[in-house]
Amino acid sequence: MGESPTPWVTKGATSNYALDERRRAALAEVDSAPFSWFHVRVVCVAGAGFFADAYDIFGINIVATMIGYVYGARSAPGTPGKLSSNQDLGLKVATPVGTLVGQLLFGWLADIVGRKRLYGVELIIIMFCTFAQALSSGNHTVSIVGVLVVWRFLMGIGIGGDYPLSAIITSEFAPTRIRGRMMSTVFAFQGWGNFAAVFLSFIVTVAFKKRILADDIDTLNQVDYIWRIVIGLGCLPAVASLYFRLTIPETPRFTMDIERNVIQASDDIDAVLTRGSFNYDPDAVIQRADAPRASWDDFVSYFGKWENGKILLGTAWSWFSLDIAFYGLGLNSSIILQAIGFGTPPTKGTEAVYDNLHNATVGNLILSAAGLIPGYWAAFFLVDFWGRKPLQLMGFIVLTTLFIIMGFGYNTLTATTSGRNAFVFLYCLTNFFQNCGPNTTTFLIPGEIFPTRYRATGHGISAASGKFGAIIAQVGFSHMVDIGGTNKFIPHLMEMLAFFMLTGVFSTLLLPETKQISLEELSNEKQKGFVKGLTSRIEVQDGIVIRKHMETVYD
Repeated sequence: MGESPTPWVTKGATSNYALDERRRAALAEVDSAPFSWFHVRVVCVAGAGFFADAYDIFGINIVATMIGYVYGARSAPGTPGKLSSNQDLGLKVATPVGTLVGQLLFGWLADIVGRKRLYGVELIIIMFCTFAQALSSGNHTVSIVGVLVVWRFLMGIGIGGDYPLSAIITSEFAPTRIRGRMMSTVFAFQGWGNFAAVFLSFIVTVAFKKRILADDIDTLNQVDYIWRIVIGLGCLPAVASLYFRLTIPETPRFTMDIERNVIQASDDIDAVLTRGSFNYDPDAVIQRADAPRASWDDFVSYFGKWENGKILLGTAWSWFSLDIAFYGLGLNSSIILQAIGFGTPPTKGTEAVYDNLHNATVGNLILSAAGLIPGYWAAFFLVDFWGRKPLQLMGFIVLTTLFIIMGFGYNTLTATTSGRNAFVFLYCLTNFFQNCGPNTTTFLIPGEIFPTRYRATGHGISAASGKFGAIIAQVGFSHMVDIGGTNKFIPHLMEMLAFFMLTGVFSTLLLPETKQISLEELSNEKQKGFVKGLTSRIEVQDGIVIRKHMETVYD
């Protein structure tokens, strides 16, 4: 036995053993809590952000075509314009680049300053940049496409911040038995956001039909109203959830393991689970526990162990390989539908413009309703029953098979009407198995598998790896799709996607199963004795520190 603890340590049962037991008891209370309205609030608030994210990301799929008609280069006076390949690439890749930056930045910051302090900041960025896009214009020095690229990059930073924050807040508040369903529900809002962007594009296009079909080709300027309305409406879901994000309480796990205020966190839990909030007492005594702290040396030590490092490698590569296909197709589905002759419009006049926009929106609605949305909800029902790892393995294996069929059988399938319908059906299946598989599980697993002090950072690194894959996919698609002629390289792109899906199978094998296991057990760190005592006690009055003790407690 070493020194005896000081009197203020023993008072209130804050000995080493008592603190450690109190931490584990508090965590057990969160893990076993009954499902409540607070959990519904967490899911809805986090999900609303993902709805806005998907709306803003995938809305550009059709909006880029609209912008091209109005501001793109025209082959002859009075004809519809078209964006150059670099302009189209800039509009579609700007957001993933910004998202990559935001995921790394906000993931790191969330493990330093807290989840609550940042939650809502990323939504404000999204709202401001989305509204700015709807009001954008160009001049003789900067084109409107250049302006939009800048705003979409900045918007992407906010979207990137939403990934680790929403995932971590949901996982740290969720009971163990339903954690997968809560997180998958949050992520499923992405499907509805994608659907909403396409559906509103369809509604506004139909509403402007008479103006677009006017004899004078200059009425194509009416398309300028359409894309601005579609983009601008992306602000609404963000506005609706902003207040709730700004007022959501800090997670007890952050307070306990990163702020190391075990007593405060354990006192907060009952209030959070029953009222969804807790009262801040400016005069409360702050007692810092002696527990593992985040640092570069600790990061290297933790992930330098193969048992931990392989998990980060597995989550990062799985997300990378998945997003190559998910964004490579998701941001270019209109191009693929046109390439296979889905609803080919007339070839001249404003009627061609309207029919092209109409068919593109209808085709994307079919892809979304028949594949994307059902896939998300199939994952919801299976993720806590079958498990994350089997679901991800199944998804990658099926996707590998589908892309092989679509790639090597492309010319045969697209040669006839029935074959084109079969291709669209297979395309819907890829959307289904992406979402009922790796697109959902690559979001879930990084939000569960790392210790609290690196949970947001690990999720941010994994998600950023995915966006790096999305950038590669978009750049590759843009520069390779026309090799050998317009849209001639599409079958070979499908074959390449099959290869990346196959690599996802092997990266998934590096991951453990996470269903029905507590976050602390998944961290690969011994929990008994995790807290070794107190390192400091801070007494405050009216929010001002009046006394600070520095102590180390030994058994």
